[in-house]
Amino acid sequence: MRGFGTTLAGIVGVLIVVVGVMVGLPTYNVYRKQMAGKAAYEQAVQDRRIRVLEAQAALDSAQLTAQAEVARARGTDEANRIMAQSLGGPENYLRWAYIDMLKETADQQDRQIIYIPTEAGMPILEAGQRGARPAGGN
Repeated sequence: MRGFGTTLAGIVGVLIVVVGVMVGLPTYNVYRKQMAGKAAYEQAVQDRRIRVLEAQAALDSAQLTAQAEVARARGTDEANRIMAQSLGGPENYLRWAYIDMLKETADQQDRQIIYIPTEAGMPILEAGQRGARPAGGN
Protein backbone atom coordinates (compact mmCIF):
# COMPACT_ATOMS: atom_id res chain seq x y z
CA MET A 1 0.00 0.00 0.00
CA ARG A 2 2.80 2.19 0.62
CA GLY A 3 3.66 2.19 -3.09
CA PHE A 4 0.06 3.06 -3.97
CA GLY A 5 0.07 6.12 -1.67
CA THR A 6 3.33 7.37 -3.14
CA THR A 7 2.06 6.87 -6.66
CA LEU A 8 -1.18 8.65 -5.82
CA ALA A 9 0.74 11.53 -4.23
CA GLY A 10 2.94 11.75 -7.34
CA ILE A 11 -0.10 11.82 -9.63
CA VAL A 12 -1.76 14.50 -7.50
CA GLY A 13 1.46 16.51 -7.53
CA VAL A 14 1.74 16.26 -11.31
CA LEU A 15 -1.93 17.30 -11.65
CA ILE A 16 -1.34 20.32 -9.42
CA VAL A 17 1.66 21.35 -11.50
CA VAL A 18 -0.29 20.88 -14.78
CA VAL A 19 -3.26 22.88 -13.44
CA GLY A 20 -0.89 25.56 -12.16
CA VAL A 21 0.77 25.80 -15.56
CA MET A 22 -2.59 25.90 -17.34
CA VAL A 23 -3.81 28.72 -15.10
CA GLY A 24 -0.50 30.52 -14.72
CA LEU A 25 0.69 30.49 -18.34
CA PRO A 26 -2.15 32.63 -19.78
CA THR A 27 -1.85 34.98 -16.82
CA TYR A 28 1.89 35.21 -17.40
CA ASN A 29 1.34 35.86 -21.11
CA VAL A 30 -1.04 38.72 -20.28
CA TYR A 31 1.47 40.10 -17.78
CA ARG A 32 4.32 39.80 -20.31
CA LYS A 33 2.31 41.61 -23.00
CA GLN A 34 1.32 44.29 -20.52
CA MET A 35 4.95 44.86 -19.57
CA ALA A 36 6.00 44.94 -23.24
CA GLY A 37 3.31 47.55 -23.90
CA LYS A 38 4.48 49.68 -20.98
CA ALA A 39 8.07 49.43 -22.19
CA ALA A 40 7.05 50.49 -25.72
CA TYR A 41 5.05 53.42 -24.30
CA GLU A 42 7.97 54.59 -22.16
CA GLN A 43 10.31 54.31 -25.16
CA ALA A 44 7.92 56.44 -27.24
CA VAL A 45 7.68 59.03 -24.46
CA GLN A 46 11.47 59.15 -24.18
CA ASP A 47 11.87 59.48 -27.97
CA ARG A 48 9.36 62.36 -27.98
CA ARG A 49 11.24 64.11 -25.15
CA ILE A 50 14.47 63.78 -27.10
CA ARG A 51 12.87 65.24 -30.25
CA VAL A 52 11.44 68.15 -28.23
CA LEU A 53 14.84 68.86 -26.65
CA GLU A 54 16.57 68.73 -30.04
CA ALA A 55 13.98 71.12 -31.51
CA GLN A 56 14.42 73.48 -28.55
CA ALA A 57 18.20 73.40 -28.99
CA ALA A 58 17.82 74.20 -32.71
CA LEU A 59 15.48 77.10 -31.87
CA ASP A 60 17.86 78.46 -29.24
CA SER A 61 20.76 78.19 -31.67
CA ALA A 62 18.83 80.02 -34.41
CA GLN A 63 17.83 82.79 -31.99
CA LEU A 64 21.39 83.26 -30.76
CA THR A 65 22.72 83.27 -34.33
CA ALA A 66 20.15 85.91 -35.27
CA GLN A 67 21.12 88.03 -32.25
CA ALA A 68 24.78 87.76 -33.24
CA GLU A 69 23.97 88.84 -36.81
CA VAL A 70 21.98 91.84 -35.53
CA ALA A 71 24.82 92.85 -33.21
CA ARG A 72 27.34 92.50 -36.06
CA ALA A 73 25.14 94.60 -38.36
CA ARG A 74 24.73 97.29 -35.70
CA GLY A 75 28.50 97.39 -35.20
CA THR A 76 29.12 97.66 -38.93
CA ASP A 77 26.46 100.39 -39.23
CA GLU A 78 28.01 102.36 -36.39
CA ALA A 79 31.53 101.99 -37.84
CA ASN A 80 30.33 103.13 -41.28
CA ARG A 81 28.49 106.10 -39.77
CA ILE A 82 31.57 107.18 -37.80
CA MET A 83 33.81 106.78 -40.85
CA ALA A 84 31.42 108.72 -43.11
CA GLN A 85 31.18 111.56 -40.58
CA SER A 86 34.94 111.73 -40.14
CA LEU A 87 35.49 111.89 -43.91
CA GLY A 88 32.88 114.59 -44.49
CA GLY A 89 29.85 112.63 -45.65
CA PRO A 90 28.81 109.52 -47.52
CA GLU A 91 30.29 110.57 -50.88
CA ASN A 92 33.77 111.01 -49.43
CA TYR A 93 33.39 107.71 -47.58
CA LEU A 94 32.58 105.94 -50.86
CA ARG A 95 35.65 107.53 -52.48
CA TRP A 96 37.80 106.37 -49.55
CA ALA A 97 36.33 102.85 -49.78
CA TYR A 98 37.10 102.81 -53.53
CA ILE A 99 40.70 103.89 -52.96
CA ASP A 100 41.06 101.33 -50.18
CA MET A 101 39.78 98.60 -52.51
CA LEU A 102 42.36 99.67 -55.11
CA LYS A 103 45.10 99.32 -52.49
CA GLU A 104 43.88 95.84 -51.52
CA THR A 105 43.77 94.58 -55.10
CA ALA A 106 47.01 96.23 -56.26
CA ASP A 107 49.01 92.99 -56.01
CA GLN A 108 46.60 90.82 -58.00
CA GLN A 109 48.06 89.56 -61.27
CA ASP A 110 44.84 89.59 -63.28
CA ARG A 111 44.03 93.28 -62.65
CA GLN A 112 44.95 95.25 -65.76
CA ILE A 113 42.62 98.22 -66.15
CA ILE A 114 41.34 100.57 -63.48
CA TYR A 115 38.41 102.84 -64.17
CA ILE A 116 38.58 106.03 -62.11
CA PRO A 117 35.37 108.02 -61.72
CA THR A 118 35.52 111.66 -62.72
CA GLU A 119 33.74 114.52 -61.00
CA ALA A 120 30.66 113.82 -63.12
CA GLY A 121 30.62 110.28 -61.77
CA MET A 122 31.43 108.72 -65.15
CA PRO A 123 34.53 106.53 -65.53
CA ILE A 124 37.29 107.31 -67.97
CA LEU A 125 37.06 104.56 -70.58
CA GLU A 126 40.10 103.12 -72.29
CA ALA A 127 38.19 101.49 -75.14
CA GLY A 128 40.65 102.44 -77.86
CA GLN A 129 43.75 101.48 -75.90
CA ARG A 130 43.00 97.85 -75.05
CA GLY A 131 44.18 96.17 -78.22
CA ALA A 132 47.79 95.76 -79.30
CA ARG A 133 49.14 98.58 -81.53
CA PRO A 134 50.64 97.73 -84.90
CA ALA A 135 54.45 97.62 -84.94
CA GLY A 136 54.95 100.39 -87.48
CA GLY A 137 51.94 102.62 -86.72
CA ASN A 138 51.51 105.60 -84.40
